[in-house]
Amino acid sequence: MVSDTVKLEPLGSPTDEKASKIENDAEYFDPHLHRHSPHPTTNMETLIHLLKAAIGTGILAMPEAFKFAGMVNGIISTILIGLLCTYTLHVLIRSQYEMCKRRKVGLLTYPESMRVACEMGPNFLRGFAPYAPALTNFFLIFYQIGICCVYIVFVGVNVKAVADQYIKPEISLILYTLMFFIPFLLTMMVRNLKLLSPFSYAANFITLLTFGVCGYYVFQNLPPFSSLPAFGPWASYPLYFGTCLFSLQACGVVIALENNMEHPKSFLKPLGVLNIGMLIVTLIYVLLAIMGYWRYGEHILPSITLNFPSADPLAQVIRILYSTAILISYGLQGYPAVQIILTNYILPYLKSSTTEKRKLVYEYLLRFAIVALTFILGITVPLLGLFISLVGAFCLSALGIAFPAIIEIAAYWPDRLGRGRWILWKDIALIIIGVVGLVAGSYSCIYEIVTALAAGKS
Repeated sequence: MVSDTVKLEPLGSPTDEKASKIENDAEYFDPHLHRHSPHPTTNMETLIHLLKAAIGTGILAMPEAFKFAGMVNGIISTILIGLLCTYTLHVLIRSQYEMCKRRKVGLLTYPESMRVACEMGPNFLRGFAPYAPALTNFFLIFYQIGICCVYIVFVGVNVKAVADQYIKPEISLILYTLMFFIPFLLTMMVRNLKLLSPFSYAANFITLLTFGVCGYYVFQNLPPFSSLPAFGPWASYPLYFGTCLFSLQACGVVIALENNMEHPKSFLKPLGVLNIGMLIVTLIYVLLAIMGYWRYGEHILPSITLNFPSADPLAQVIRILYSTAILISYGLQGYPAVQIILTNYILPYLKSSTTEKRKLVYEYLLRFAIVALTFILGITVPLLGLFISLVGAFCLSALGIAFPAIIEIAAYWPDRLGRGRWILWKDIALIIIGVVGLVAGSYSCIYEIVTALAAGKS
């Protein structure tokens, strides 16, 4: 086998007969050999990045998600959703590889994959090809902006919980949130992500420290395990589903990580980066959700840090530290939305005579607009748990379940769908799951948000 690090000549300029055959025959074309990442990552580096991307604010919301599902149902469902997310990521990466072979290109972005899928797939999809990238970009942008909103609400809620112990009378959550507009704006204005690397290492350390403190609190004074309901009301299950999907699914990040690997063939192996990473992530989420819900039961709050004793100095320190880590990560989460909007919807419509300085002005205006939008949304709907669930149900049901299934159908269409076309029927089932999750989850979240806002909750 040719090493993954071998660098071939650019497409269209083969140097020998063998190269010519590779260029002209999709069966022998290996997209991995035509990727030229300037700084490829090793398997271990990719695994670390995967863990960092997958373990965020969602993990602190999982104990509340178990309240919606019930303890036994939560455990089983989280394991099943973890397996589903892992499988659909396999489907997505494998299908993209097949389409790259047929199109003889090194890689495809997610929006490009949807466009190519519509062009290559069944006839009824081909009319959607021109609109597929825009639809995919919409979900990607909504997802990234939704995460930014969650981060803003998380910081405001946790800082208020600390400050309320010292400042009387209490200040409203809106004012605490607005106090952090400038820090969030400065984080978003960083264009070179390498400048944030040292802070990201600090954020990772704080995250590990937070898990340790969570363990310290949740293992104290545990009630009888049998006192917790095994199953929650089915009407609240969509809320659990959205939160769990928000926590476990990281399709956009996974594509970027696989594209940048030094040895991408290692990514999907049985003991490869994806399986090991998702196994670790799922086990961590299940463990913390079990312990958090076991300890606090029906009193669990949208972020488990809010259940820690407010007057305890350790709880106050960890709330401030983790809020700092989330603030640092805000720019990283907003970066994909900036790039998608800038490269697809701003730069192509500027005149060719536009100077680089003016383009930079447009970019900074876009960054300011995204920060302003996320603050408006965060202040308008300061409901952390429901916001997390809404983003997960609306965006990731499509991006993480339905779209990968559509791409796989197209990648193997029309005569490679297996005996009895089992791949087609399996993917139709995944599409149905994704659509039901999107509709039911989004409806439940929006209904709960409207009800809570009408009742004056925050």
